[in-house]
Formats: sequence, structure tokens, C-alpha cells
Amino acid sequence: MDLKAAREERILTLNELDEFRLDTYENARIYKEKTKRWHDKHIRKKDFEVGQKVFLFNSRLRLFPRKLKSRWSGPFTVTRVHPYGAVEVSHKENGTFTVNGQRLKPYIDGMLSCKSIPIRLDMKDMKDIGEWSYRL
Repeated sequence: MDLKAAREERILTLNELDEFRLDTYENARIYKEKTKRWHDKHIRKKDFEVGQKVFLFNSRLRLFPRKLKSRWSGPFTVTRVHPYGAVEVSHKENGTFTVNGQRLKPYIDGMLSCKSIPIRLDMKDMKDIGEWSYRL
């Protein structure tokens, strides 16, 4: 009888381990689905047109890391837009190659002009400077 009881217990333990394994696979699948939904929700749709100028993000610039060194290179010119986000860009020196559209951002040509607003720095308008001092 001891052998039969040990055999039954061993079978139950193996079945229990198999259930744990299947639960683990199910939890991993659910986690992947949630992660994919979050990732797809936070991707921005970028539309590029042929002839548009863009910057390219250089993700492999790790040889000489500097705090203020820009990781964007360019400008490049869009020569062709493939389906599903692939974009073909060209450069005078680097030639033509295909990149993921998520690594590109639009290049704004020319200087941006800002309207200047004059600010008066004289203190004639203040009635009492003592109002502005802190009281302890």
C-alpha cells in the first residue's frame, strides 16, 4: 500500500507542477499583451513626405559620450516613404539608406524669429521698496 500511495502522491505533485507551468505561460502571455498595448498606444504617428528634410537619431553614439553632444545628425532628405513606417533618406556624403521612421524628426529650415518685448528695469514705479522686503 505504501508504494501505491507514494505513486499517487507523485502523480499529483507532477500534475500540480504542470499546472504551475501552464499558469506561468498564461501570465507571461498576458504581460506581453499589456506591454504591447501600452507601447502601441504611446507611439506617435509620423508622416513624412518625399523631399522633406529630417534629422536622424544616432543611437550608437557611445564612443565619446558627452553631456552636451547632440545625438541627432543631418539634415537628410526623404527620397521614398515605404509602408509600415520605413523611410528612405539620402545625404550628399552618406548616400541613400532606409531607416525606421521613429528615428527621424522633421528639420525646420531657417532661423526662427521671436518677437521681442521691451522690459523696463527702472524702479520709479515702485512706491515703497520696503513692501518688498521680507519680514521675519
